[in-house]
This record gives sequence, C-alpha cells and structure tokens, in this order.
Amino acid sequence: MAGRAAVLAVTLGLFSIVTTEILPIGLLTSIGSDFAVSDGRAGLMMTMPGLLAAVSAPLVTVATARADRRLMLCAFMLVLTAANLLAAVATDYRLVLVSRIMVGVTIGGFWSIGVGLARRLVPPASAGRATAVVFSAVPLGSVLGVPAGTLIGDIAGWRTAFAVMAALSAAVLAMLLLVMPPLPPLHATRLSVLRGVIGGAAARLALLLTFLVVLAHFGTYTYVAPFLERVTHAGPALITVVLLVYGAAGIAGNFVGGALVTRRPHLTFGLAAAVIAAVTLLLPVLGRAQPGAVLLLVLWGLAYGAVPVASQAWFAKAAPDAPEAASVLFTASFQATMSLGALAGGVTVDDTSPSTLMVLGGVTALLAVAVTRAHHARRG
Repeated sequence: MAGRAAVLAVTLGLFSIVTTEILPIGLLTSIGSDFAVSDGRAGLMMTMPGLLAAVSAPLVTVATARADRRLMLCAFMLVLTAANLLAAVATDYRLVLVSRIMVGVTIGGFWSIGVGLARRLVPPASAGRATAVVFSAVPLGSVLGVPAGTLIGDIAGWRTAFAVMAALSAAVLAMLLLVMPPLPPLHATRLSVLRGVIGGAAARLALLLTFLVVLAHFGTYTYVAPFLERVTHAGPALITVVLLVYGAAGIAGNFVGGALVTRRPHLTFGLAAAVIAAVTLLLPVLGRAQPGAVLLLVLWGLAYGAVPVASQAWFAKAAPDAPEAASVLFTASFQATMSLGALAGGVTVDDTSPSTLMVLGGVTALLAVAVTRAHHARRG
C-alpha cells in the first residue's frame, strides 16, 4: 500500500509538471493580449521550459547523483510551486518568462529522476503496471489539466489558472513528504555513462525519431488555439471542449501505444507519425468546419498519446543497464525538441498563417514515417 501511494505521489507530481508546462497552450491568446505581445512571442512560454529542461536534465541528474532521490523530488516540487505563484502575480511579461525558466529546471530534474523510480517503489511483479501509471500523467495533463486550466482562465482569468496550479504543486509536495520513502541512488549517473549510451546506434535512432515527431507535434499543437480561433472560427467554449476531447483521446492512445510498443515498436512509432502527418495536412482543409476540426483533433490525440511511451521504451531498450541515463536522454531530447518546435512554430505563425504552420508540421511528421520505414526495411 505504501508503494502504491508513493507511485501515486510521483504520478501527481508529473501531472502537475505536465499541466504547468503546456497550460499556456489554452491561455496563449489571453496572456498575449494582457501583455500586448504577439502569438509567436507568447509562444516563448512553451519554448523556455523545454530549453531549460533539456539542459538541466543531464546537469542536475549528474550533479545530484549521490543525493537522496526523495529529497530531490521534494525540492523540484517546491520550485514548481514558486514558479506558478510568480506567473500568477507577474506584472511584466519578463517575469512570466522567469517563471517558465523555473518550470524548465523542474521538468528536467523531476522527469529524469521520477520516471525511473516506479520500479523501486513496488514489487517486481507490479513494476510494469506502476510505470504505465506514471506515464499516464502525460495524457492526463492534456485531458484534465489543460482544458480545466483553459476553463478556469475563461471564467476567472489566466492568473487564477496558475494560482490553482501553485496550490496543486504545494499539495503534491506535502504528499511526497508524507508517503515517499528514502531513496538513495543505486547507480550514480555520470557524464561518461550518458556519452556511452548516446554512442549506440539504437539511442541515435531514438533521438532522431523523437526529434522529428515531437518537432512536428509541438510546432503545430502549441498554436492549435489560434488556428481554431482564426480558421475554424471557434469560440472559447468550443476550444475548451476540443482540447478536452483531444486529451481523452490521448489517454486511450497512451495505453494502446504502451501495449503495442513492446511487440511492434516500428509500427507504433510509424503509425503515430503517419496519423499526425495526415491530421496536420488535412486541418487547413477539413478544419475550416467545426465537425471536421473536432474529428481530426480526436485522431491527433490518439496518435500523440502513443508518442511519449514509445519514445521512452526505445530509449530504455537502448540502455537496459542504465535506466536513469535512458530517462535523462529521453527527457532532454523530448524537451529540447518541444521548445524548438514551439519556437519554430511561433516564427512561422507570425510570418505566415496557422494553416501554413499545419502543413509544415505534416511534412516533418512524414519524414519520421520515412525514417521508420527505412530502418524497418534495413533490419528486415
């Protein structure tokens, strides 16, 4: 029972982190309007956390390699609480970006350490299930966190949404202090270990596929609210519903992908990339009508829900003897690409249009499909 409570605490911690990270997606227009910044510049709220997470994931993990993992998880949740409070009371857009830097440090450290802890908190027979529960925080952050945050923002303002996240982060910190047992590190993660893992062909393939799919996804999904407003002509209520439906589909995709990736990794990654490509290429055409936009967002959620668990599985397979190093590489590559996608998407949407952005994202996802097919054919 104690182990399950600890797994739940880690899951809630990841849920609060994921929700905080992608919360600006549904509030992008509101925040931009308050500070008189463009959609592209407002997209820096997505770019900053990813860049800092990519840097902090290896640095923090190596620097704290001999520290108790329970202590580190609590420290990161404290930083997340402070970051959300700062965003809620910020009087200048630069303070919002400072809070996002703090979020990035939290992401890099908590993800790298927390993802691999599930197996230490429960008996070996329950390890796989515990890992799946931990990863469910990613789609749950989309299905519950982002739509709920968007709804709160519509009703009480975007600052209230960040204040609620600060309260949730503080509650998770209290739970970690109560239920998490001491967790001294089993194996110190050094830079030499990380270099050794990156040197493997399997890790390099995982890096390439993760880069292409995540770039395609976050380069477009970060600006899905402006697309729905300008192209679909959807109101705030409908956008909230669409994001909710997208997140629900993401939960289903997470568990389907988790079940499929152990047996058919190429099919899982290739199919997810192909669906993301089809959706983003079709959105400028079918997404002009509200039913078409909703249907395509459901398919998008199903496809992307499988991406994080598939990516982590590939990294874990590339480094079976260094699970924390695999988690560090997964976190760093995922977050760096997420930030680059948001940045590239921001530049594109400011210079062109949301529809053009969707097409470019679709082409990038097609490259991931081509790489997956080529690798599968070479192995065959």
